[in-house]
Amino acid sequence: MPFEIPALLPAILAGVIGLIALFPLGGCARCWRQRRRFAAAHRLLWFVVLFALGSTLVLFSMSLSGYRRLITEAPVATLGVRQIAPQQFAVRIDLDDGSHQSAELHGDEWQLDARVIKWTPRAVQLGAEPLYRVERISGRFRDIAQAQATPPSVVAVGGDKLVDLWQLKKDFPAYLPFIDADYGSATYLPLLDGANYRVTLAPAGGLVARPADEATTQKLHAAGW
Repeated sequence: MPFEIPALLPAILAGVIGLIALFPLGGCARCWRQRRRFAAAHRLLWFVVLFALGSTLVLFSMSLSGYRRLITEAPVATLGVRQIAPQQFAVRIDLDDGSHQSAELHGDEWQLDARVIKWTPRAVQLGAEPLYRVERISGRFRDIAQAQATPPSVVAVGGDKLVDLWQLKKDFPAYLPFIDADYGSATYLPLLDGANYRVTLAPAGGLVARPADEATTQKLHAAGW
């Protein structure tokens, strides 16, 4: 059976460790009342170690939140586009987890970005699977001069997490040696009125955008794509 790290598992372990930590804490108080200072300090040290370990597991569990396992080419999102003005579009993003949100983008194309967590070869050998999390959608101008002169339209997708596995890897690389979290992936296609797109993520970690229906395929062909 493949090795998995569900977000709930570290939280459960943290709870168990927290219960275990109560024993040396209680022993510390008892020894202190008995004026056994060295024994009290010894038990307090054990409590601090267990508390630190439990806190680390809680952070790890929180950082996994929002990431999804990637086994085969996985559905990430569907996008529906509606034009409201020249180079101005309303886009609805429906994520694979059932959530959705809207964004107003300026430009000729939309771009969706995601962060990808890949494990080290050793972890992969044990069966660990890549993870991903959609991060943002933005508008792109095809003309470079216009893109340089126009403020970008960028909307966060999925909301920010209190603790992020990506950031933990950057801040504490020595403590998460089995994670290789050093890249992102993006894909883009034209903003066309009435177009519908679907975005998937391949096991190698690359986002892929495709038309979601035949009408959108025809729109792309007419636009020269």
